[in-house]
Amino acid sequence: MQASHTATDDAQAGFRNALVAAGLLIPTGVDGLYGRSGVFEEVVERFNDLITSWGRDDGAEVMRFPPALARHHFERSEYLKSFPQLAGTVHSFKGDERAHQTLLRRLEEGEEWTDGQMATNVVMTPAACYPIYPTVAERGPLGDDGALVDVYSYCFRHEPSLDPARMQLFRMREYVRVGTPDQVMDFRQSWLERGRALMESLGVPLAVDVANDPFFGRAGRMLAANQRDQGLKFELLIPITSEEKPTACLSFNYHQDHFGLLWDIRTPDGAVAHTACVGFGMERVALALFRHHGFDVRAWPGSVRAALWG
Repeated sequence: MQASHTATDDAQAGFRNALVAAGLLIPTGVDGLYGRSGVFEEVVERFNDLITSWGRDDGAEVMRFPPALARHHFERSEYLKSFPQLAGTVHSFKGDERAHQTLLRRLEEGEEWTDGQMATNVVMTPAACYPIYPTVAERGPLGDDGALVDVYSYCFRHEPSLDPARMQLFRMREYVRVGTPDQVMDFRQSWLERGRALMESLGVPLAVDVANDPFFGRAGRMLAANQRDQGLKFELLIPITSEEKPTACLSFNYHQDHFGLLWDIRTPDGAVAHTACVGFGMERVALALFRHHGFDVRAWPGSVRAALWG
C-alpha cells in the first residue's frame, strides 16, 4: 500500500515539475497555489468559449461573482456541516496601535502572529454555484420556466496537494438549474450527454461514473453512500496523473430540494424548488489537454485545435 502511495506521489510531482519546467505553471512555494502562463490561460479561455458555444442555445442568465461570499450566506448554506476541512475564511487585523506593535515584533522574531487576526464578513467561495441560490431566492417565486444561470468564479478549497490537478484556488464554470424536479432532471440528463460529447471533441480518454462528495466524518460516510446509492452525483473522469485514479474534470450534481429548502425557493405552485448543476473544472481540463496532447499547443491534433481555436 505504501509503495502505491509513493508511486502516485511521484507521478503527481513529476507532472507538476514538468509543467513548471515548461513554464505553464508558476510555483509560489505553497502546494496547490500556482501562477499560470499565457499559454495556459489561452487554453482555459478557449475552453471557456467552447463551453459557451455548447450552452448558448439554452438562454442561461449570466452572473459573475468575486471568489468570496458573504459570511452569513456561507453559514446558511450548511457547508460547514459537510465540508469543514475544505472551508477558507478571510481574517484581518482589527487591533489597536499596541496590538500592531506586538504583531510586528512577532513577525520580526519569526513567532506566530496570526492570533491577532479576526474573522471578517467574507468567506472564500467553495463552489461557483453558492452565490446563485440566495440571489434567486431574493427574487421571489420562480416563473413557469424556473431559472437557469451561467456562473464562473475562482473557488477555494483547503486541500494542499502535490497533485497539480488538485489546486487550492481554481476556476469553476457552472450552469445551475432551479425549478421543478422534472425540469432539473431533464437539465442534468441533457448535460450528461452534452458534457461527454463536448469532451470527446477534445480527444481525451474519459469515463463517466457515479461519485460522491468528500463529506466529513462518520456521518459524512453515510451521506456519501446515500449520494452514490441515489445517483445524485456523476463525474466525467480523465486520467491526468494516474490511470487507476482518474481526475474528475466535470461534475453533474442533483441537489434535490436541499438548496430550495435552505433558501425557501419556490416554484409557481408553492412547492420547494429543486436544483442541479453541471460544473467544469477549468484548470483540470487544461491539465488533461496538456497531459494527453503535449505541452506545445501548436502540435495538438488538428481536430482539437479546430474545436478550441476554430
